[in-house]
Amino acid sequence: MDGFLLPFSERNLGKRLGSCGPNGRREETMAFTKLSIRTADADASRGSISAAETDIWTIFRALRDARSVFGLRPGHIQTLQAMLSFLKPGHGETVFASNDSICQRVGGIDERTLRRHINRFVELGFIKRNDSSNRKRYRVRSSSGECISYGLSLTPLLQRASELIAIAHEMENNRRDRIFVRKQILTKLAHLEEHDPSNTFINHARRALRRKLSLTEYHALLADTDKECQTLYTPDNPPETVELPANDGQTVRHQSMSEEEKKDLDSNTGNEALKPDLLTSVCDQATSFSTERLRDWLDIENHARTLAPMMGIHPETFEKAKNAVGAQKASCAIFIMLQLGQRIRDFGAYFHSITLGQRQDQFDPVALIKRLSKTAMQTA
Repeated sequence: MDGFLLPFSERNLGKRLGSCGPNGRREETMAFTKLSIRTADADASRGSISAAETDIWTIFRALRDARSVFGLRPGHIQTLQAMLSFLKPGHGETVFASNDSICQRVGGIDERTLRRHINRFVELGFIKRNDSSNRKRYRVRSSSGECISYGLSLTPLLQRASELIAIAHEMENNRRDRIFVRKQILTKLAHLEEHDPSNTFINHARRALRRKLSLTEYHALLADTDKECQTLYTPDNPPETVELPANDGQTVRHQSMSEEEKKDLDSNTGNEALKPDLLTSVCDQATSFSTERLRDWLDIENHARTLAPMMGIHPETFEKAKNAVGAQKASCAIFIMLQLGQRIRDFGAYFHSITLGQRQDQFDPVALIKRLSKTAMQTA
């Protein structure tokens, strides 16, 4: 139970428990399961317990689970558990056992530690001391049936049952929500890592997850992760993230992209065969980085594989695209994207979108090459 050893098992409730008294004889106590508890003084804002009887161990587990709220440690909870085991049904809520007996039942702690634990419960309002003149713990009755109990009264703890159960329930809901959001973040990070392993946000997020975050912090991290994932599918035109050098003999890049070019990039207008010479002549930005003439599709594929890392596209991503849409289409995507240059904000995200993502079936290299060729002729 939360990292500390129980002196007895809750499954054995109802069995007789025993300990040796100072006279060497075995003192027997009876474990129990329920006590009648009045909750009139409980915090109404946290709800109330409708049942007339409340399982005492439900209250105990509630305080155990909510112990961090009250600054309690496992040792405090173990002491309280031992004290509860001395209560007998029908004999009230006062513990009459001596400190020595309680220490033995806890597991052999020293009396100074026991006193500190009891004082802490008294400060929190869970235990009330009713001391006799000689500090002994006992009960006396008059002939008329009146009773006075001297000992450690657990009535305040039982009266706060509603409060403790509500706090424990709230903490459990918070714990479950934090786990739920954390799993969402980890799933999205795995998706990011698969498609963009070089993304620096991944390491930042994983370092944050090593800490114990609040639910609010988890939600904030999830929102940041969502934004990062959206960049994989958002080919907006703001600032470019990858800038490749251009040779002096290259054609000046067009600084604006027409709406027709954008449509061609994302639309499927035909399945005509594309000749290697046409691709290399139109996409001269990619061709200029080759030291040898690109004669066939194999040369083009090898050159595209070389250009991909320079554009921020991981080699594994290129291979996945090759297997998904074919070597020719994946290579054309590299050449065309480089020709468009700064008109694409994130080469890696956009390449994934048109080869592995939602636009995989819409990307038509033939139509776009024709459009780029026509535009180049008009501006020549």
